[in-house]
Amino acid sequence: MNLDLFNATPVSTLLFETQAKELGYRAIAGVDEAGRGPLAGPVVAAAVILPDHFNLPGLNDSKKVTAKKRESLYPQICQQAAAFGVGVATAGEIDQINILQATLLAMRRAIARLSISPDHLLIDGITPLSLDISQQTIKKGDSRSLSVAAASIIAKVVRDRIMLSFDRQLPVYGFSQHKGYGTLQHRQAIRQFGPSWQHRKTFAGVKEHLGQADD
Repeated sequence: MNLDLFNATPVSTLLFETQAKELGYRAIAGVDEAGRGPLAGPVVAAAVILPDHFNLPGLNDSKKVTAKKRESLYPQICQQAAAFGVGVATAGEIDQINILQATLLAMRRAIARLSISPDHLLIDGITPLSLDISQQTIKKGDSRSLSVAAASIIAKVVRDRIMLSFDRQLPVYGFSQHKGYGTLQHRQAIRQFGPSWQHRKTFAGVKEHLGQADD
């Protein structure tokens, strides 16, 4: 069952979770991703089940808080969550099945890694998952549901850490600064050095340079 109800909440609250519990659901997971837009690296998704009386001041959509604040929130979410899981779809998988399908794959992987089986999902965006689990899509859910906001923080922090590890392996691209997004610095590096094994070769800004060395 796909519930697309109550999509009028203006701020991150537990309203969506409370409404789902009033419908009889007990293990409600917020689901979000990080990294749909970059030219390099994976797309990372997270699923988070919060306890009934969760309160973490400063928690919001990962795009609206600083990297330092995300790093501060990350361990607190992990400690307080009833369960959380992370899923990754690689740059190669993105090229094989496209970014939307890779995002959905990462989300399904994150849900599969939850230590508690969810009976209802709150999914950021408008695309439901091909899972036999009740779910509700929420436009801009990462700024309207605390479970989704928590998932957005987890996904963003994990992805940033992955890109920092790639920066150590491929320092010429500057992944530590832009995390794979298409900044001027990054595009210039692609033109100069050609795409690496971490670049999304089907993306504009990368595919034009595939004739160059693939380090």
